[in-house]
Amino acid sequence: QVRLVESGGGLAQAGDSLRLSCLADGNIGAIGAMGWYRQSQGSLRERVARITNGGIIEYGDSVKGRFTITRADHKRTVYLQMNSLEPEDTDVYYCNAEEVTSATMPRTRYPELWGQGTLVTVSS
Repeated sequence: QVRLVESGGGLAQAGDSLRLSCLADGNIGAIGAMGWYRQSQGSLRERVARITNGGIIEYGDSVKGRFTITRADHKRTVYLQMNSLEPEDTDVYYCNAEEVTSATMPRTRYPELWGQGTLVTVSS
């Protein structure tokens, strides 16, 4: 079994900072890209940030300059540092991992992984 375990969501006021963490847990060998997405009820899931295993980073336009994505491969963890939070950042944030392979069977690739979601609420 493999899964993504998110933590770090919660309540914040406008201008505050929060850091989200996502651990890739289980029989995991290598991980390709990891990222963060967010979604409000009734809306499409929006990409917030994505980082490849080669270090290429992409940000959604609404978070550029405020959010920073990093990854620690030895910990199989990706982070999202969120600064200067705005009420519009209120959403459920989901961790994502692509091209994840099995540690015991390296030729086995798992389907794209998603975390269970962590709620971030920013008040004005």
